Amino acid sequence: SALQLKLWNKYRVSNIPSLIFIDASTGKVVCRNGLLVIRDDPEGLEFPWGPKPFSEVVAGPLLRNNGQTLDSSALEGSHVGVYFSAHWCPPCRSLTRVLVESYRKIKEAGQKFEILFVSADRSEDSFKQYFSEMPWVAVPYADEARRSRLNRLYGIQGIPTLIVLDSQGEVITRQGRVEVLNDVECREFPWHPKPVLELTDSNAVQLNEGPCLVLFVDSEDDGESEAAKQLIQPIAEKIIAKYKAKEEEA
Repeated sequence: SALQLKLWNKYRVSNIPSLIFIDASTGKVVCRNGLLVIRDDPEGLEFPWGPKPFSEVVAGPLLRNNGQTLDSSALEGSHVGVYFSAHWCPPCRSLTRVLVESYRKIKEAGQKFEILFVSADRSEDSFKQYFSEMPWVAVPYADEARRSRLNRLYGIQGIPTLIVLDSQGEVITRQGRVEVLNDVECREFPWHPKPVLELTDSNAVQLNEGPCLVLFVDSEDDGESEAAKQLIQPIAEKIIAKYKAKEEEA
């Protein structure tokens, strides 16, 4: 029915079963990954399962691939890319290759940036092999509970996913994968979302994320593209500001 379709679209459900918890008084989403919640907390000890700050969820020791450990408090004050990935997944491996270069460029430019690898590998050996290619930090593979809590916090539905956080641990973009692939020189880092994008192969995935307006223009005429962008830019900015004021995703 139309109502069912509205609910699917509103909560961006892309696979089933899907269980989403909502605060009935405000209508806001409390938790997108309800199935993980009830698997991890069958007794309901953490109820009402609301989002916790990143610093609280990530708290504990982190690894470097040389075996060194450091405390998660070392991430404070840096932009952080939370990278959900696994060696068995070919798109993950190809993104990792690009991401290693991006990480190097951003660090060389003097930016405070760290990446946190949250593994979805199927064994400790596979994790170690994959992590050996990465110059950043990881949640220990054995700490399954913390890996699962990070998956829950960001409602991860597929990999590779790169969530980019500001220095306070707030989400800048969930589309880190698209941003890294579209901006190999990292000129736009930390990739604040743009109100208007030019449609490309790599960012077309965002058409599945929620309502979109797609404006077709004659690509032969350079001026027409720019004029179209200037026409819809202020409208897009207004819509985004409206949702931001409501603390909702646009």
